[in-house]
Amino acid sequence: MNKGDFIKAVADKANCTIKDAGIVFDAMVDTIVSVLKEGDKVVIPGFGSYELVSKAATTKINPLTKKPVKVAACKQPKFKFGKSFKAIFNA
Repeated sequence: MNKGDFIKAVADKANCTIKDAGIVFDAMVDTIVSVLKEGDKVVIPGFGSYELVSKAATTKINPLTKKPVKVAACKQPKFKFGKSFKAIFNA
């Protein structure tokens, strides 16, 4: 399922237009991004949580040349599903 299919499915479930569902989806993604950029965590009970984690600088091995390559430190978004959401699939 791609973004367009997802938005259409949400519009059908919510009984709204595809345009309105697209606007809500884009607003949700923009809000999550802005909250993570501020350093906060987004927790949606019953679904999961988004947070920004810091990855330390490290050295990896290039598999083609077998030479070490330095990987810079970075921040990376992370999503963790909630227990109740995971339980739906393991019932």
